Amino acid sequence: MAQKKNVVVIGAGVAGLTTALLLSKTGRYNIVVAAKHMPGDYDIEYASPWAGANYMPVSVRGTKAAEWDKNTWGPLEDLAQNHLEAGVHFQDCEIHSRSKDAGSATATWFAELLSPSPWFKDVVPQFRVLPKSELGPGIDSATVFTSVCINTAIYLPWLVSQCLKNGVIFKRAVFKHISEAATLGVHQSKKADLVVNCTGLMASKLGGVEDKTVIPARGQIVVVRNEAGKMMDISGTDDGDEEACYIMTRAAGGGTILGGSYQLGNWDSQVDPNMAVRIMKRAVQLCPTLTGGKDIEHLDVVRHGVGLRPVRQGGTRIEKERINGLWVVHNYGAGGAGYQSSYGCAQAAVTLVDEALETRAKL
Repeated sequence: MAQKKNVVVIGAGVAGLTTALLLSKTGRYNIVVAAKHMPGDYDIEYASPWAGANYMPVSVRGTKAAEWDKNTWGPLEDLAQNHLEAGVHFQDCEIHSRSKDAGSATATWFAELLSPSPWFKDVVPQFRVLPKSELGPGIDSATVFTSVCINTAIYLPWLVSQCLKNGVIFKRAVFKHISEAATLGVHQSKKADLVVNCTGLMASKLGGVEDKTVIPARGQIVVVRNEAGKMMDISGTDDGDEEACYIMTRAAGGGTILGGSYQLGNWDSQVDPNMAVRIMKRAVQLCPTLTGGKDIEHLDVVRHGVGLRPVRQGGTRIEKERINGLWVVHNYGAGGAGYQSSYGCAQAAVTLVDEALETRAKL
């Protein structure tokens, strides 16, 4: 039997953890996840804990991103059906569209999601177009389908537990240059044969990578105890291009997420109280059942939050290259699609690891 290769995964967000898990399932690698931030931490550099998170594809038909999203639905559906301890549950999802939002930043970003016939209509269960008789005031069209919502506070530690069960080692580490991850001491006194770069937004600053096409898209949310009974999204708001409106209730008592914003290039980690009020007002208007038809004073707030989506111009980077003679596989830059593309992206990254290290038996 061939000796196992040594792999270091940098980053313990959803991309790094899912990649480490799928690598560990192959049985071909000794894996260390080395990261500055771990599940349980809340930091502006660490996007994954702040995510909703859900499955609402915005990827364009026929693209790699759409393929990665498509390949992620099956694993998420399996978790919701058969692994309740992962903190993933099914939820009806309504997508509302207003014709007056055409051409807005949100409507452009959500073009596929807002379509009456998106590519994923044959992937998710029970997709249908709502009849006009069921549309609320100001809504011109809408679709509904079965999706999932993820309680990230449960799911990220669950990913860690599955990795640990498969022998993955976790350690805290901060690297100035990506080649440092392969040095002695990181991987059980052995040099790594390959490094997987799942650093998200920090790929813009990591030496050897310094990808300046990676920028933050600031998202502000309000977590409340009120329940919406369903997931909802809408094509735009009346509060400017940088603001959005979406609602989702996390599994297992994780609270309901009210969002949000999409502020490209904004690194501000502090909550904007005026934006928080607008977020709550929009949510109650879109879903009056949150408060029984009452105003925002009847929202029971758990906390306010700000996260920075790691957006990469050109989309998620799934590539392999040599840096200073070291094999590196990249998996970063998913923006707001980190969870809904996580298994597809991770499997694509695993394929590149296999290719680089030539570990798969040739048929």
